[in-house]
Amino acid sequence: MSALKDKLKADLTASLKSKDEVRLRTVRMALAAINVEEVAGKEARELTDDEVVKVLTREAKKRREAAEAFGNAGRKEQAEAELAEQAVLEEYLPAQLSDEELGALVDEAIAETGASGPQAMGQVMKAVNPKVAGRAEGGRVAAQVRARLAAK
Repeated sequence: MSALKDKLKADLTASLKSKDEVRLRTVRMALAAINVEEVAGKEARELTDDEVVKVLTREAKKRREAAEAFGNAGRKEQAEAELAEQAVLEEYLPAQLSDEELGALVDEAIAETGASGPQAMGQVMKAVNPKVAGRAEGGRVAAQVRARLAAK
């Protein structure tokens, strides 16, 4: 079993004992999403830590989008609840890259591939995505790549 999944299970028990409702429901939801991912496909399998991080990243993104939707609909309490769940999920994710760090990785990938112009975006994305791996959202990476290629 992955170390991250073990940590989630231990935190589930701890939050149950401490009666931390937000953490309890968030960790339960995360474990359920991991279990669904494990049994998806032709046969059941154990997820690696990297795969668990991808599931948690996807769940955090769902919370962020739901909070935005609730906020736009004037449902402040639900938006705050979604943001609280997102904050709990982000404790289990790797630290996000700053704009400067992300820009440096994008510049490095552009230099590696020798890309120039917006038509080379796919080539650069393919080179930069493994380096970023869970430390920056795809939309943010794509925006940086697009901006850097437009400047060349």
